[in-house]
Amino acid sequence: MQPPPETRRDAAENAQWSSIGGEKVILLSASTWGSITMATPLLAHLGSAHLVSMVFSRVLIGLLQGVYFPALTSLLSQRVRESERAFTYSTVGAGSQFGTLVTGVVGSLLLDWCGWQSVFYFSGGLTLLWVCYVYRYLLNEKDLILALGVLAQGLPVARPSRVPWRQLFRKPSVWAAVCSQLSSACSFFILLSWLPTFFKETFPHSQGWVFNVVPWLVAIPASLFSGFLSDHLISHGYGTITVRKSMQVMGLGLSSVFALCLGHTSSFLKAVVFASASIGLQTFNHSGISVNIQDLAPSCAGFLFGVANTAGALAGVVGVCLGGYLIEATGSWTCVFNLVAVISNLGLGTFLVFGKAQRVDLSPAHEDL
Repeated sequence: MQPPPETRRDAAENAQWSSIGGEKVILLSASTWGSITMATPLLAHLGSAHLVSMVFSRVLIGLLQGVYFPALTSLLSQRVRESERAFTYSTVGAGSQFGTLVTGVVGSLLLDWCGWQSVFYFSGGLTLLWVCYVYRYLLNEKDLILALGVLAQGLPVARPSRVPWRQLFRKPSVWAAVCSQLSSACSFFILLSWLPTFFKETFPHSQGWVFNVVPWLVAIPASLFSGFLSDHLISHGYGTITVRKSMQVMGLGLSSVFALCLGHTSSFLKAVVFASASIGLQTFNHSGISVNIQDLAPSCAGFLFGVANTAGALAGVVGVCLGGYLIEATGSWTCVFNLVAVISNLGLGTFLVFGKAQRVDLSPAHEDL
């Protein structure tokens, strides 16, 4: 008995991308951006061409790092069961936050002791050490050589049927996922960019390391807990979409409440608590919208996440600029935190109304009901 047409189509699609594979894409891109990071101090001393080389290197690093989360999403959607996706993705998210925390702490010390060049050597060196570990213990050498060969020959251009563009973007649930991802990324970038300035201006005599470290210390266990809680609820019979929406209520709704509180406190301790709660609760998005994209389209989750993440990054740039404009125009930080709340709740409302967990990448006759 032959498998149904959509199963054969998914298998063919996955076979095409398995010629490289998500894990190999991550490894190859990480090794390249790690090398560029380590070479950055050298690029800064290329004479008259240093500005061009520096700009080009930063753009290249951005492009290389841009494939990380789409490749990771594609990898997890194919290798991890639905009941374990949230904790797996949240663990990866916690790793990113831990890396940010370590780099910030160690980087500050290196900056004082050894100069700015050492920060690039440290972060680039850590990346290359990770690449060496993955290459030696987790990835077959023949697989990497095959991936390099495919890249050298040039990636085959996928036929239009490979990614069902029209089918995907005719579904309200897909637009709800994109909108929610856009909102979560935009609100996060606004807080990430403006919180340090808020603390410095509002509490000029406070210790800088407190508000630069404490929120990320809270975010790591919060991310792990959200993943555990999400998978635990699903394994005990709660509906997948119910759990995903509950995580988004925490990640976008409740986090925005604490962001609003930041604009109405004159206590440094309370401000740190509110900021930590807001940043920590935003990690619940890892167990909500981030894995919902894998629920919707596991056969092309990397593509769909790439679209949503690109929209979020562009919205983040606009949001950060708009936040700066509001500060200059009003002289009040309350407007910035109000902006975060509005953006977050727009994304949350859209997801609560239109969000679903049924697959949308199958032919209409075979979609899950």
